[in-house]
Amino acid sequence: MESYEELLNRAYKDVKIIEGTGERFEIPKVEGMFIGKKTALTNFFQIASKLRRDKDHFLKFLTKELAAKATIEGDRVILNMKVSSKKINPKIEQYVDEFVLCRECKKPDTELVKEGKFTLIRCLACGAKHPIRSKI
Repeated sequence: MESYEELLNRAYKDVKIIEGTGERFEIPKVEGMFIGKKTALTNFFQIASKLRRDKDHFLKFLTKELAAKATIEGDRVILNMKVSSKKINPKIEQYVDEFVLCRECKKPDTELVKEGKFTLIRCLACGAKHPIRSKI
């Protein structure tokens, strides 16, 4: 029979090391590649899912901010110009600040709701409501 220390050492070897800062919500980084004069974003749908926002709303924001046309091909988004991740990641952070994080408590537990002709961001954690720009 193995001793406690041997079992503990073996368990530490099998434990998966978690990467990240330890924050509950981390803004995902974009992954992609250049295809000629175009950019393919391979993890766009995973980012939209993690942010819990509609992929069409998120894509419309990115295309307007980057001034690029985009098409969806299978499980990736193709931008009709070369755009580095250094330009795309700050735009994702801007989207998160404007359309995901609560302005009161800074938590990502929010949803977009339409009340009348206004679009609001409603926090599920603290109950705050704030208007956002509905036209992207």
